[in-house]
Amino acid sequence: MIKTKRLLAAGLAAALVLAACGGDDDSGGDGGIRVGLAFDTGGRGDGTFNDAAGRGADRAEAELGVTVVELEAQTGDDRQPNLETLTDDGIEVIVANGFSFGDAVAAVAAANPDVRYAITDGFVPDAPDNVTHLAFAEQEGSFLVGAAAVLACECDSIGFIGGQDASLIQRFQAGYTAGAKYIDPNVEVRVQYLGPDGDNTAWNSPDKAKEIANSWYADGVEVIYTAAGGSGSGTTNAAVESDKWAIGVDSDEYLLASDEQKPHILTSMLKRVDSAVFELYKAFVDGTLAESSAASGGFLTYNLASDGVGYSKSGGFLEAHYEQLDQIKADIIAGTITVPDSTG
Repeated sequence: MIKTKRLLAAGLAAALVLAACGGDDDSGGDGGIRVGLAFDTGGRGDGTFNDAAGRGADRAEAELGVTVVELEAQTGDDRQPNLETLTDDGIEVIVANGFSFGDAVAAVAAANPDVRYAITDGFVPDAPDNVTHLAFAEQEGSFLVGAAAVLACECDSIGFIGGQDASLIQRFQAGYTAGAKYIDPNVEVRVQYLGPDGDNTAWNSPDKAKEIANSWYADGVEVIYTAAGGSGSGTTNAAVESDKWAIGVDSDEYLLASDEQKPHILTSMLKRVDSAVFELYKAFVDGTLAESSAASGGFLTYNLASDGVGYSKSGGFLEAHYEQLDQIKADIIAGTITVPDSTG
C-alpha cells in the first residue's frame, strides 16, 4: 500500500516535496495518483467525523492504490491556506472535511477551475462546476437513535449535547427529538450546545460535555446523544461514572471504546463519511467524477435509503428492538414517517 503523506498545518508549502503532475495520470512521488484530504480542527483521532473521513482515505489507499495527502487545520484560519497548499502542489481532487470549509472551498474552487473539490456537510452558494457536495441526512439516522434511546431506557428524560449551535448540528437534534417523541410523545429531551456557530472549541471540549452530562445524569436523564466531535468522549466518561447510557455519533464509538466504556455506549448514529470519501476518490480514478457530480446537480446525498446513515448494533444492547427500529427505518424510506431537518 502506498503510504499516506500527512502534514499538520497550513503554511507548509515549502515542505511539500512531492512532484506535481497533471491529470488523472498524476504519478505523484510514489508512482500512483495523489488525492487530497483537508481535515477540520481535531483531525485524525477525534473518534468521530474526521476519523470517518480518514477511514475512507485509508480504504482508498488500500483498494485504489492512491496516495492521500492530508492537511489538518489547527485553527479555523488554516482552512483556506491548507486547500491552497494542496492545490499548489498539483493535487487535482481535494476533499474538505466539514461544513466550516464552505467559504474556503468557494474561494479556492473559483480560482482553480481545473481542480475538483468536494466538501462534506457544507454548502457552497452558487458553487462552480468543480465543486461536489457530499451531503448526509443526519436527521434520519438521528431519528433512529432517538427512538432507540426511549425504547431502551423506558425513561422520562433523555438528553442531546451539540457542538456548534449551527444548522448542521440542529439537524441531529431535530431528528433525535422527533424519533424519541415518536416512541413517547411525553418524553423530555434536554438540549445544550457547547458553543455558538463558528466556535471551534465546541468540537474539543470533553470536560464541558462531561460537566453537562454529569449534571443531567444526576437529575434523572438516562441517555445522552452527543454530536460534538471529540467533545463526545466527555459524555461517555460521564456515562461510565453515573452508570448510564451514551450515544455516539458518525463512527461506531463502541468499537473505539475502552472495556470500561463499552457497556455504556447504547449505540452510535452512523454517518458513512468513509464511504462518501472513498466513492469520491474512486470516481476520480475512474474518470467519472465530473459527470456524476453534474448529473446530481453537484450534490451526492447519503441517506437511510442508501445506507449513508444508520445506527450501530455493536454490543447488542438494542437486540430486543431491532424489528421495530427496522420498521421505522422502512417507514422513513417509504415516506410514511416524515423526519424534520430543522429545529424551527
